[in-house]
Amino acid sequence: MSTAPREEPPTRTTPGQTVGPFFHYALPYDGDRDLVPPGSAGAVRLGGRVTDGAGEAVRDALVEVWQAGPDGAVPRETGSLRRDGWTFTGFGRTCTGRDGRYWFSTLEPGPDRPGAAAFFALTVFARGLTDRLFTRAYLPDDTAALAADPLLASLPAGRRATLVARRDGRGPVFDIRLQGEGETVFLDLSGRRAP
Repeated sequence: MSTAPREEPPTRTTPGQTVGPFFHYALPYDGDRDLVPPGSAGAVRLGGRVTDGAGEAVRDALVEVWQAGPDGAVPRETGSLRRDGWTFTGFGRTCTGRDGRYWFSTLEPGPDRPGAAAFFALTVFARGLTDRLFTRAYLPDDTAALAADPLLASLPAGRRATLVARRDGRGPVFDIRLQGEGETVFLDLSGRRAP
C-alpha cells in the first residue's frame, strides 16, 4: 500500500453555453402573464416587443416582470407561480410570440418612496445570450421623478429613453432591443437579486 499523495487530475473549465431556448417551452405556467386577472379594477396591460440587433423579432424570448404594487411596496407573498385571483405577488412570466411581442395583465407600480420614479423590473432570457438580462421600464408620467432618478441621471440623455415606457390605450408599452442602435440599457446585477 502506497502512502505517496495521489496526484489530482488537472481541472478544466466547463465550456460556455448560451441560454435556452428550453425556457420558452419549459418555464411557462398557468396564469403566468396575469399578475391580476384581465378586467380587474386597476388592471393595465404592460406589453412590448423584443427585437435583436437587426430589429428582427425575437420569437422565443421569455420575459419576467418583478414589481411593486400600486402602493409602492414590494409584495412578500409566497407562491408567485400560483394564481388565486386575489393575491398580488408582483411576479409574472411570459413568452414572446412570432412577432416578438409580450404582454402582462398587471397593476401599475407605485413609487417606493415620495418623489421616486415608479418602474417595472424586467428580466429577459433569449437564445444567444450567455445569461439573463435585467432592465427597468419606468412609467413616463412623472417627469420630475424621472429627472431625479439616480439610475436615469447616470446615463447619457440618448440612453435614458430606452428605459422609459410609452403609453397606448391599454397601458405602458416597453420595447426591448437586445443590441445595436437603440439597445435597451441593461443592468449588471451579478451577485444580486433582481431589482
